[in-house]
Amino acid sequence: MSIVRQRLFGMVEGVSIALDSIRANKVRAGLTILGIAVGVFVVVVISAAVHGINASVAKDLEKTGPTTFFVSRFPITFEACDGTDDTCKWLHNPTLTMSDAALLEQLSSVRTVGARLDMQRLIAYKDKRLSGVSVTGFTGNWQELDGGGDIYPGRSFTPSEATAGDRVVVINDELATELFGESDPIDKAIDVGGQPFRVLGVYHYEASFLAGGNKPRAILPIETARKSLGASYDNIGIAVIPAAGTARADAIDDVIATMRGRRALRPGIDNNFAIITQDQLFDVYNKVFGAFFLVMVVLSAVGLIVGGVGVIAIMMISVTERTREIGVRKALGATRADILWQFLVEAVTLTGIGAIIGLVLGTGLAVAINKLSPIAASVPPMAVVAALLTSAFTGVLFGMLPAARAARLDPVAALRYE
Repeated sequence: MSIVRQRLFGMVEGVSIALDSIRANKVRAGLTILGIAVGVFVVVVISAAVHGINASVAKDLEKTGPTTFFVSRFPITFEACDGTDDTCKWLHNPTLTMSDAALLEQLSSVRTVGARLDMQRLIAYKDKRLSGVSVTGFTGNWQELDGGGDIYPGRSFTPSEATAGDRVVVINDELATELFGESDPIDKAIDVGGQPFRVLGVYHYEASFLAGGNKPRAILPIETARKSLGASYDNIGIAVIPAAGTARADAIDDVIATMRGRRALRPGIDNNFAIITQDQLFDVYNKVFGAFFLVMVVLSAVGLIVGGVGVIAIMMISVTERTREIGVRKALGATRADILWQFLVEAVTLTGIGAIIGLVLGTGLAVAINKLSPIAASVPPMAVVAALLTSAFTGVLFGMLPAARAARLDPVAALRYE
């Protein structure tokens, strides 16, 4: 027990001395603490953002249904493309058509097929004009494929309105507020891309990372986008929901066989279209954000190294200034372990203060990101534990050299030091 009490006393004394050292060397200590704080701050903020984005992306993909998959003109690829046929064969893939979607919907293994086309257009109402508004052309079953959200007041466009290409539109909360304020938008005529459209309803959906957050958005029939807004079908995407009781893999096989037959692709010839599953989308997301997270970790490591160098500098100065004190303590019976422990506690105290500051600032920014953006950022408990352990490790690692130097001092020489 005496050894434990001695260590606890040494810890308390080390913390007290470290605080005195900070007050005596404000600039050097401040730079050391700043380096550690920056490193921890970056780790906490990035961890909170990635944690929130992961949850948001998973929720977005879940909304469309776990078995939903997509038929696309181009695959998702990270391969280098120099524009030649050897490296970018997919550039020559033929466009998807509405006839493709209609044919796929006839398959017994498929429950629902829908098409989507994204564009941006100027939208106006009286003297209010909004440029670059996200406009999406959908088939009539868009709510089943888009996932989540309700329409009130009003309604969505009917299948017959979608097929006929009527100039009708559903707007989201943000667009309704921007154009109409508190007044009722239903049956009002708005200008979309220079054409008059009748507002059928207001769509309410939860803002998300993939959807781009709370921004004005309009949804109209895909045929209307072609007829009235001059949109091209060259870049439409097709979503497929397998029939009840049908495995996604079986539905995918049927879709591939149908598309290959429709395009007269002989055996041995690669598909000139792509099948994209939600698993693939999540893998792509993980690759992109994994690289981003790695860069941020490297930047935070730089901050920790800067702080660590500061720990060495300030602790070396502390050892030099307290050489006689170390000699007195050794003369009174303090062992090398006692001296080493004291200086390591001082180093960890410095890095711990920086870690706490970084944690507080990082948590504050994470809360702001959560409130002001579609990213549901939150600081995972493991990030807090990792930040504190990293700061302690940095203190021990970079404080070991000056601590070992202090522990090795000859007590006689130390007592004579001026």
